[in-house]
Formats: sequence, C-alpha cells, structure tokens
Amino acid sequence: MSCVEEVQRIVVEFVKKRKNPPRVEISSIEHKDGVWIVRGTCPIDLEGHPWREIFTIEVDRKGKIKNMDFSLL
Repeated sequence: MSCVEEVQRIVVEFVKKRKNPPRVEISSIEHKDGVWIVRGTCPIDLEGHPWREIFTIEVDRKGKIKNMDFSLL
C-alpha cells in the first residue's frame, strides 16, 4: 500500500467514526511541509435535511491526525 493510499484509509476511517456518513469522498491529497493534507466531502443529515459537509484533515508522518476542519458546503 502506498503512502497516499494509507493516508486516504486513515482519513476515511476517522471521518466514518466521527460522523458516521454513508460514504466519504476524497477530492485531493497533497504532501506539504511533512504533513499530508486531505480534502473531501461527506453527506450528513441536519435535522432531517440532507447537506454536504466539506473537510480538511492534516495527517503527520506517523499517521496521527494533527488538525481538522469541518464545515457545511
């Protein structure tokens, strides 16, 4: 498994545990200053209404989540 695939797996598992969405879509993965930056979206149910939530999650070289940002699209 490549580094990119491993980082993607870590982020998808993290978002699924935290938000419990039916799916997680990764839009980009970049490596900058020793940190992997992963951006994507996931559907959420907000008081009975479907919304899309965007996220940016930073993962360090050891596979630990260092920073995260979730916001409604």
